Amino acid sequence: MAVKEGRTSTLAEKVIETFDELNGGVHAGFRPAHAKGILLSGVFTPSPNAISLTRAPHLQRSSTPVWVRFSDFAGIPSVADHDPNASPRGMAIRFYLAEHVHTDIIAHSVDGFPTRTAEEFIGFLQALHASGPGAAKPSPIEDFLQAHPSAMEFVQLASRPMPASFVRECYFAVNAYRFVSKNDVIQYGRYRIYPEAGVERLDSTAAAATPPNYLFDELRQRLAASKPRMHIVVQVALPGDIIDDSTVHWPQERDEIDFGTVELSGIVPNNDAEQQHIIFDPIPRVDGIEPSSDPLLQPRADVYLMSGRRRRSANSR
Repeated sequence: MAVKEGRTSTLAEKVIETFDELNGGVHAGFRPAHAKGILLSGVFTPSPNAISLTRAPHLQRSSTPVWVRFSDFAGIPSVADHDPNASPRGMAIRFYLAEHVHTDIIAHSVDGFPTRTAEEFIGFLQALHASGPGAAKPSPIEDFLQAHPSAMEFVQLASRPMPASFVRECYFAVNAYRFVSKNDVIQYGRYRIYPEAGVERLDSTAAAATPPNYLFDELRQRLAASKPRMHIVVQVALPGDIIDDSTVHWPQERDEIDFGTVELSGIVPNNDAEQQHIIFDPIPRVDGIEPSSDPLLQPRADVYLMSGRRRRSANSR
């Protein structure tokens, strides 16, 4: 999985550099975004309906082992779960298909993305960094949001009431993908992940009383007593729907095809070390699920790989 030379790798380097500035420096061994997380084990059971969508191998089997990482957004490992910078929450799923063969879904708790391109995303992060308490009004981030309605919508959605649990939240993959069936039927779609137990958010009184690690503590307690389940669906585009812009929402009435269910069973041993080692990939790299033409996909993949390599190298210093 090599990083492409040239424009996208340069963009990825700039994204990571800008995150580091926003985070007050490099936090060695941690991600520059979604630094605070927990890695769980589980099993994926495909839906029979998904066979019509894709010939991907994990849809042809009765089950596939998975690891799932839940996280807070900030690139600061000590961020409190109730900090506004902890939103959106992240959920990444790795499907283990064979030895050294896997594919991933990477999602967060806001439907969409603040910008269409990596260049615009760098501008968004730079505006955030320049908008501290002493910034003149209107601040750089206020100017940016005024000029980018999709970023304004994203920020507003990210600031909604906090979830009661990582597994009482919905998650949305950023990009659209090209799904290919056994009969070579092509459909474009976006992953959505829904909690079996339903969405639950905290009111202001309950949120104010939460401890700094309430989401992680709650999840550990829940896993000790049950096996929470998350349902994956694919919202399917119709001809004419925009598939190369992650800021554009498709109409809610678009069909959703059941993809399958993830049942979570426990916490992965040596959790901190495994989190440091695993590198998720927004590009599927599996037969039957392909990247779309979204310009965010390759820079995102490069960011994940570069930051992962840096994270792994922290142990060798």
